Amino acid sequence: MESGEAAAQRAAEALFVYGTLLDARMRRAVLGAAAEGAARPARLAGYAVRRVRGQDYPTLCPAPGAVAEGLLLEGLGAEAAARIAWLEAIDDFALIPVRVETESGPRAAVAWIHRRAAEVADGPWDFARWQTRPEAELMAEATAELMAARGAIAPSEMPPLWPRFLSRAAARLAARAEPAPTARRRRAGPGDVELIERRVPYVRYFAVEEDRLRFRRFDGGRSEEVLRASFVMGDAVTVLPWDPRSDRVLLIEQFRAGPFARSDPQPWCLEPIAGRRDGLEPWEETARREAREEAGLALGRLHLVGRYYPSPGAVSEFLVSYVGEADLDGAGGIHGLAAEHEDIRVHVLPFEELMALIASGEINTGPTILTALWLARERPRLRRAQGHG
Repeated sequence: MESGEAAAQRAAEALFVYGTLLDARMRRAVLGAAAEGAARPARLAGYAVRRVRGQDYPTLCPAPGAVAEGLLLEGLGAEAAARIAWLEAIDDFALIPVRVETESGPRAAVAWIHRRAAEVADGPWDFARWQTRPEAELMAEATAELMAARGAIAPSEMPPLWPRFLSRAAARLAARAEPAPTARRRRAGPGDVELIERRVPYVRYFAVEEDRLRFRRFDGGRSEEVLRASFVMGDAVTVLPWDPRSDRVLLIEQFRAGPFARSDPQPWCLEPIAGRRDGLEPWEETARREAREEAGLALGRLHLVGRYYPSPGAVSEFLVSYVGEADLDGAGGIHGLAAEHEDIRVHVLPFEELMALIASGEINTGPTILTALWLARERPRLRRAQGHG
């Protein structure tokens, strides 16, 4: 395996790629402007493309008689080669010299291979199948943000943070794809918001973006250049378990960093069950998974309360809130995932007590109040429909 300046120079001149970088979206995310450079089909004899165990990307593996299909990227330049090197360092890949066959004959090049390829290889990797799955678009979207963080995060820090990049990427994809009614509000068009510059001074579990921009004014003119900071995170689900037979609800109580940061002397909050969507996980499945994790509870029918931005002035978070029918007999105790340091206490209480806690101010979180008001309006109808009215 090769390392150092000589290897980097060879990668800048001729690099054989065989995995996710066969996808044009991934090349744009990783290479930036260099993605439009020369790329031609190439074949590498004596190697097979194998999936890395537990991951959604492959490695080369020595395999006599096999042939790895890929692309030869030529003239990438030092910056593009350095971008790929940073990405490959996250997962312990290294460069090896190879000789590939192209339509114009053999060509010396280098390729990235996992340092423990023989140990981590886990069956064949099908690029065509990977490319048609929604997860391919998600990976490209997340990788674009990841590459923007190069220089701010060391490769060794990335593995535990990668799910958060996927979560934010899924949120962006959902925002672009989901219906956005504009019967009353302005219907935004191309150019209505001009992004001049974006800085990301912080990116870890969450991200902070600082945007210099101009926007279309209601008088038709342009605003002055303004600076807007946003706290960026993945989408999340909340669900308030409700037992229509006994007219009781379940709340969870846990320490919350937000009130603590505000210097609230009571940073433990009463809330619905909540959690971030894992990648492209269906919203309802997120609600059911979180109910199992945070309360040991199996939910029945889910009722959609709303889909909304709880604090759109500076926070990107988008919530999908539900009321979930459940049998609450025997529910309670302490729950949460130890790996996430969760310490969650479960409360089961009559609906009327829920409303009293809102009136007193002890319940002081937006999704709890919103969902309780929805249930106050809808519960007579729902209980009658089940013979409990």
